[in-house]
Amino acid sequence: MTDLPKGWDHLPFFTTYWPSIRDALAQETCTILPPQGQIFAALNANAPDDVRVVILGQDPYPTPGHAHGFAFSTEPDVQPLPRSLGNIYKELDAEFGARPANGDLRFWAHQGVLLLNSALTVPAGEAGAHAKLGWKHLTEDVLTALSDKPRAFILWGGHAQKFQSCITGPDHLILASAHPSPLSARRGFFGSRPFSRVNEWLKAGGQPEIDWTGS
Repeated sequence: MTDLPKGWDHLPFFTTYWPSIRDALAQETCTILPPQGQIFAALNANAPDDVRVVILGQDPYPTPGHAHGFAFSTEPDVQPLPRSLGNIYKELDAEFGARPANGDLRFWAHQGVLLLNSALTVPAGEAGAHAKLGWKHLTEDVLTALSDKPRAFILWGGHAQKFQSCITGPDHLILASAHPSPLSARRGFFGSRPFSRVNEWLKAGGQPEIDWTGS
């Protein structure tokens, strides 16, 4: 049984929706990604008070060996990079002249960046198949809980932006733009400078900037 993420297990989701999702996952006959012990990896990496930035993704990579519980991130040996992540790295190059050495973004999480997907599981090879399983209620609870103090929220694409109403209260930085996928990156993602803008906002608030490139 997957342990509940410490610091987050008080959220209503875990009593109202998680039992039925857990049962549905247990009945699946196909491979579920990421592996069971990594489903809540992003939440386990950051207690609520440690979160400074939220990047909201859609669902885990459906290719076995890619997903490890952090939105947009891959296991470090994955080559070539998923195309959305490749476009994220192009934007990082444009902003900072550097990019991470591989697709593993856990070093972002270590700096208080919550890399949260709005669905935390996916059947291998079936992108989006768990979108209606009930995971969205966890996303809603997390964003509501993180509205308690100013934070930066990065919402790429229409799917992520549907959750913007869950972010309440003043003084947040909310960056909404096109998704970095190949279908939409040139419609407003490239050139949007999300990483520099987050750092500018953090610095203005007296917080350390995020090292986005690992350089």
